[in-house]
Amino acid sequence: MKGIEKDVLALLQDDSRISPERFASMLGVTKEEAAATVKELEESGAIVKYTAIVNGDMTDEETVEALIEVKVTPQRGAGFDAIAQEIAEHDEVKNLYLMSGGYDLAVIVECKSLKSVSRFVSERISTYDTVLSTATHFILKKYKVEGALMKKGEAIDRISVQP
Repeated sequence: MKGIEKDVLALLQDDSRISPERFASMLGVTKEEAAATVKELEESGAIVKYTAIVNGDMTDEETVEALIEVKVTPQRGAGFDAIAQEIAEHDEVKNLYLMSGGYDLAVIVECKSLKSVSRFVSERISTYDTVLSTATHFILKKYKVEGALMKKGEAIDRISVQP
């Protein structure tokens, strides 16, 4: 990966709304070169998606997010990839990671209710032959997402434990 590509990716990760003009001025290249670099990164698959981080507390949308720990038996010839791909295809799944430690997959889901999450785990995830166990943790409050504080300008109050 070329230096400009790394720089473009770093800038986009910080603010995906940045314009080719701004890239050009920040990186010392032409607007056309900046735009072409972004297009190449999109076409190569290095840039997968642009998205907004939404503070759910500031919207009327009521959803429930949960982290589901999944322990699986890897499949011969496919390892964890086959089961991960099957789980990833569900609309409720927002993020899916292969993990080290006590469980194999971390699945983050978003559903309309606690009951919907429960049903997703019991009727979909736990029904796969290779799934050995699950543990569901409901996300109660978000303080920071993808490096962004969810309440700008508000410091988190901490109780002093020092005398």
